Amino acid sequence: MLNRKIAPYKIILASGSPRRQQFFRDLGLDFEIRLREIEEVFPPELKAAEITDYLARLKADAFDDLPHGEILVTSDTLVWHNGQALGKPKDYDDAVAILRSLSGATHQVFTSVCFKTSAKTETISDVTKVTFNPLTDGEIAYYLDACKPYDKAGAYGIQDWIGLVGVRKIEGSYANVMGMPVDKVYAYLNNFKP
Repeated sequence: MLNRKIAPYKIILASGSPRRQQFFRDLGLDFEIRLREIEEVFPPELKAAEITDYLARLKADAFDDLPHGEILVTSDTLVWHNGQALGKPKDYDDAVAILRSLSGATHQVFTSVCFKTSAKTETISDVTKVTFNPLTDGEIAYYLDACKPYDKAGAYGIQDWIGLVGVRKIEGSYANVMGMPVDKVYAYLNNFKP
């Protein structure tokens, strides 16, 4: 359905995330994956959604040669807790520290999605509140050994084991916590105007 709405545009997803790619397949979109390396560094004064907006736009800016007829989609997700951005863990010890900090507490997950064509660039964002049950060190160690979430912001994937046993409550989009506010992406593309 969405493919017909956005024809004749070609969708380019600039993400290596299997979850984001699956979301696009689930939306019934025909798309091409195109990746460009960037250094994900942001100005230190940015907070929360300002960071994800900046990084999603930075990823889109790496594609300065988009031909007419293509819609580039980039995205960035971060966990925001106690006034700090929690990105992907550097190693096992960092992942343990991150999960200990999230244990028994509520944090926010921000995702920004940038849409770029040869004529314009627009960014949307979403936030979801996630409350964790208290986690024991044994549960954290088990999760890290079993699921190895080192490629995930906040050192966890809500779709993993820890989401089943460790997440007490979410307020907002579940898909957003997985890396993309799919309902907002659908609405944007469904109402796309060049």
